[in-house]
Amino acid sequence: MSDQSGGASAPAPKEVTVPDLVAMKRDGKRITMMTAYDAAFARLVDHAGIDVILVGDSLGMVVLGYPTTVPVTMDDMVRHAAAVSRGATRPLLIGDMPFGSYQASPSDALRNAARFLKEAGMDAIKVEGGAEVVETVRTLTANGIAVMAHVGLTPQRVAQLGGFKVQAKTARAARRLIDDALALEDAGAFSIVLESVPAPVAALATQRLGIPTIGIGAGVDCDGQVLVLHDVLGLYGDFKPKFAKRYADIGAAVTTALQEFDREVRDGSFPTAEHSFTMKESELLSLQRSLAQQKAG
Repeated sequence: MSDQSGGASAPAPKEVTVPDLVAMKRDGKRITMMTAYDAAFARLVDHAGIDVILVGDSLGMVVLGYPTTVPVTMDDMVRHAAAVSRGATRPLLIGDMPFGSYQASPSDALRNAARFLKEAGMDAIKVEGGAEVVETVRTLTANGIAVMAHVGLTPQRVAQLGGFKVQAKTARAARRLIDDALALEDAGAFSIVLESVPAPVAALATQRLGIPTIGIGAGVDCDGQVLVLHDVLGLYGDFKPKFAKRYADIGAAVTTALQEFDREVRDGSFPTAEHSFTMKESELLSLQRSLAQQKAG
């Protein structure tokens, strides 16, 4: 196949798989992961070359307007995950299991996780927690569902943790986190998110694990990094977590564009002839005569 310029067209990019991520750790290649919640942004993340898209339950805060992730439902997650799968083709797609969808029992978790694969086109799912979710991870992986684990700051437990605070700051807590991560790996998790933990702790965990670690507020020594799309693009107001870097201020640009639209509509400068449609003069005259006759009658 050739492109219009006569040269050979570039081959379609290879889809990222779970084994690819494990191989990237082995080969010392960094992994990039970004959240997305709809088809339009998923397409942009895909085109940027990002390895993994996480349909995070963070959508509860940055898209649905909740104060935490806790109110998000499975129906919310499946709907947004399906939209993402329609927009992205290359990245590995991971659906975030929302609060209440996997805590009751491993069988409950299996039923809900299957929805991500069957209804939303996800490749894998993510669950928060340490030792308490090991058997759930074991059940899911035994039934053919790829699982990304998540330890450290687990937003679904933010009330229990006393807020969005750095975790594993003591030697005892750090050891428990590393032990939990190793247990999750043993249960079959293919990767693990380390959120808001001291960089040296994340480095030690990364050294001991055979599966890739994905950091968010966990330092540079993790095998990969993830951020929330709205933090990266400045779409979540003035709030910016310490660990997030704002790579663009799209929010300000959007506000400016909408203010310009508002002004032009009010002063009559939009729409112009360029943005309007017309009709044949003969048809317009015929319409005017018809309306005049109706009024006269």
